[in-house]
Amino acid sequence: MSLHIIVEAIKGNPEIAKFNFKARGKWINRGHNRTTINEFYGACRNFQRKEAFVFEKDEPPVLLGEDHGANPVEYIFAALDGCLTTSLIYHAAAQGIKIDEIETSFSGDLNLHGFLGLDENIRNGYEKIKVEFKIKADASKEKLQELVQFAQKRSPVFDIVSHPTPVEVSLKE
Repeated sequence: MSLHIIVEAIKGNPEIAKFNFKARGKWINRGHNRTTINEFYGACRNFQRKEAFVFEKDEPPVLLGEDHGANPVEYIFAALDGCLTTSLIYHAAAQGIKIDEIETSFSGDLNLHGFLGLDENIRNGYEKIKVEFKIKADASKEKLQELVQFAQKRSPVFDIVSHPTPVEVSLKE
C-alpha cells in the first residue's frame, strides 16, 4: 500500500482518517513507571496489537531514580524522532526520492527550577529542542531541506510539541 492509496481512500471516506490512540500507565516505585500501549481506533474500527508495547520510564540516580528506563522528557525525543523521520520518509517516497540513510540527533535544555517550583518564571519543560538531520539520498541539499521542512509541517508529534495542545486531566474515582 502506498501513501497515494491512503490519501485517495480518505478523500473517498473522510471518516477513515479519524484515529484515537490510547495508553495505560502504572506507577512502579520512586520515579519508575510503566506505560502499556495496545489498542487504538482508526479507519472506522478498533484495533488490538498482537503484543502490547511496554515503555519503562524512570529517572537517572542524580534525579532520585534508579535508571530503569529513559525519563519522560527523553521519550519526547524518541516520539519526535520517530514522527519526523517517518513523515520525511513517506513524503520522500511519494516524490520518488530514494533515501539511503537518515541519522538524527536531539538535545533540549531543561531547568529544574521550573519543575521544583523554585522560580515561576522558568517553564517546567524544555526551553528549546534542537533537532539535526543527516541524510544520504539521491537528492540535492535543497530538496532534502524541503523534505525536512515538509516533515515538520506534517508531523503530528512536531505539532503537539510546538503548539499548545489542550490536555484534560482528572481524578477518576
